[in-house]
Amino acid sequence: MHSSLGTKLLTATAPSNTFMNSIFVWAIILLVCMVIGGYFMIRKFLKVLPKNDGKSKLDWQNYWVETSRHLWTDESKAFLDKLVKPVPGPFRDIAKHSIAAEIGKIAVESGAKEVTQDHCIQGYIKATPKRDNKFLVAFLNKNQIDYTPYKHLMDK
Repeated sequence: MHSSLGTKLLTATAPSNTFMNSIFVWAIILLVCMVIGGYFMIRKFLKVLPKNDGKSKLDWQNYWVETSRHLWTDESKAFLDKLVKPVPGPFRDIAKHSIAAEIGKIAVESGAKEVTQDHCIQGYIKATPKRDNKFLVAFLNKNQIDYTPYKHLMDK
């Protein structure tokens, strides 16, 4: 009788398989979250590293945004807001800044007096990955804007 009592005590205090499985699942979830966060941290870190000219990608983005700030009209700002609306909220400001930098660069280098819809579309195409082109085409079609002048930029 004494040995069966000891066995019952051992089984009652040993962790169950369900508990161990839940710990394992949470460990995997935590690891995945840390890997995703690390990926974005490394991307941000690489943007801050100086290039051959001594300025980082982030420095150049800030430069072009500041240089072109006076060229932006309310209409061009509203158009940029419409373009970046599908970007998830936490990433929208970062995406908007990098796209605005490219738009500003195009406008300043072309000697424009203000940022136009044409600059916005060109800058969006150059600043975003190719996979975003299908969204842009759908957006332009929805707003009845002819995108044929920009097809050569989408093919690069």
